[in-house]
Amino acid sequence: MRFDPTAVHGAWLIAAEPRVDHRGAFVRLSCERTLAEHGLAGHFPQTSLSISHRRGTLRGMHYQAAPHGEVKLVRCVRGRIQDVIVDLRPTSPTYMRSASFELSADNQRALYIPEGCAHGLLTIEDDCHVMYQISVEHVPAAARGVRWNDPAFGITWSFAPIELAARDAEYPDYQR
Repeated sequence: MRFDPTAVHGAWLIAAEPRVDHRGAFVRLSCERTLAEHGLAGHFPQTSLSISHRRGTLRGMHYQAAPHGEVKLVRCVRGRIQDVIVDLRPTSPTYMRSASFELSADNQRALYIPEGCAHGLLTIEDDCHVMYQISVEHVPAAARGVRWNDPAFGITWSFAPIELAARDAEYPDYQR
């Protein structure tokens, strides 16, 4: 696994390094020890899968409030997405900064998202499956979000979403 830093402090783009032979390939997608060697959380007691049928489906921007903050390791295992994070940690050197990445089944990259960042995605093609490894179990009462198009974050989406949940469209402007 190769770890590349991102524009958001503590977030990493992780590239798989497949071992290829005449049979195909074997790819290590996650390793608690390797993540720990990079100073990252690697224990993920919850794994979830989001399935989006249509190109242009937007999910996000979501996070869990303290004390239920979560680290996520996100990977697109079918299709192609634009994955976006926003740093909501007031003491972070990259507070309010957003970063965007293309994740796909083909490029086999994952995004490591630290606690305190909001996360969202836009499907670039039909039939996308996105796997989330999450450091804590989901607590519905701690679920929060910021609006996908809040001007405070300056996110540049690949195109306007076609499908999104009402709650994702109705979050108020972010208050510092």
